[in-house]
Amino acid sequence: MEPKRPITELDWNQTPEPVRLYILYLERALAGTQKQSEEHEKRIEKLEVQVAMDSQNSSKPPSSDSPFKRADRKKKVKKSKRAKGGQKGHKAHHRQMLEPDVQNPVLPERCKCGHSDFEGCRMDPFFTHQQVELPEIRMEVTHWVLHRCRCPQCGKSVKASLPQEVRSGYGPRFSAFVAELSGVKAMSRRDVKHLCDSVLGVSIATGTIQKIIDRASASIAPAYEKIGQAARSSECNYVDETSWFMNHVLKWLWAMVNSSVAFYRIDPHRSKEAFNRLIESWAGILVSDSYGLYRKWVHGRQACLAHLIRKADALLEREKPDLRRFGQVVGSHLRQLIQFSKDPPTPLQWKTFYAHLLFTLSLWEDDDNDAGKLARQIVREIGCLWTFLEHEGVEPTNNRAERALRFGVLWRKRSLGTQSEKGNRWVERILSLKETCRLRSKSTFQVLVECISSNFAGTQPDLSWI
Repeated sequence: MEPKRPITELDWNQTPEPVRLYILYLERALAGTQKQSEEHEKRIEKLEVQVAMDSQNSSKPPSSDSPFKRADRKKKVKKSKRAKGGQKGHKAHHRQMLEPDVQNPVLPERCKCGHSDFEGCRMDPFFTHQQVELPEIRMEVTHWVLHRCRCPQCGKSVKASLPQEVRSGYGPRFSAFVAELSGVKAMSRRDVKHLCDSVLGVSIATGTIQKIIDRASASIAPAYEKIGQAARSSECNYVDETSWFMNHVLKWLWAMVNSSVAFYRIDPHRSKEAFNRLIESWAGILVSDSYGLYRKWVHGRQACLAHLIRKADALLEREKPDLRRFGQVVGSHLRQLIQFSKDPPTPLQWKTFYAHLLFTLSLWEDDDNDAGKLARQIVREIGCLWTFLEHEGVEPTNNRAERALRFGVLWRKRSLGTQSEKGNRWVERILSLKETCRLRSKSTFQVLVECISSNFAGTQPDLSWI
């Protein structure tokens, strides 16, 4: 904006020409300085926002938070009035009484009065103390001794051949144990080797462990395909993706999760084509974040309210009062919307909430700042904010998919990803089996034993539980 000079037009015309030129020069210099100052202020504010980002006010993972900030966050959290531990009324989880292998009766020895002869007295059990111990592990080793002889008719040497189910040097249970450690527990090959040597007394090479894992991966392939079919037939799915690396080359780990199964897939891209390869012909309700690819979904979608709340919380840390005010107001509206998933609103409550939300967005929608940017984003997704109220079983956040990806993220951080396409297939299959078994309350070890046994015998495993 051109500065207003504190002199009249007549005085300006009477001012000597050199002075007027110098004043014009100063005005241009001042305007340039002000413009540069404004640009620097915007840049500083942007950098301050980036520095202040953490898992509480953005989509960054908790592992990226500074350890110094975590202590400050703990101070801000209000202490709950409830006592630590289980709350009153919660379902108790007592120690399970197992079927005993040995029972040892314990008889009283001496009474407080000093009497110690209880022969002939009636004894009644009043309490059972259960002790669980790990037995000494002795591996079951079977030698299949192959013989040969000469045919009495033609004189040729005839050799015996191994049965199909025992051609592997390690049986189904041991193979399932190695697969459990490597995949379900994400232990390194070297750690698996050390544990087998230390606990089982079996010396095994890392290369042999890899061969066992390859056989386990092939064994659970039918279960992986069945899980994919189950996911693609669900009415609602929660989808998210995270980075993955194969030989330090960026890939993407996709997850398609619902209340009964979890299906994973590693793709070279984070694109529409990769998304279509994940879902194939599925056309149900999609719960996701605000990634542009998901916003184009036309079969019904629930936007993740948790992502929007974190953006609103980020505005609470800004210096400008109007940004903080918008963050506070819209954050409370979004939290109230999530509360509606537990306590559905009455028609009057919904009408009041809807009117207040639209009025709040209209006040900030045209602003050229981060508040306006968030307001416009919410307006764009206004039809996807309360799908969970219209369809039973749909959740207001994408936390289900984010939790399902967390183990994969930790695995990637420990192992730095995979080294081959074969390794990618193993990660996809074992993650799908692990999370699906957790959702179905199934033992992954028992499922692995069943799949590997069927693979050794050349038969199909029982997948009726999926």
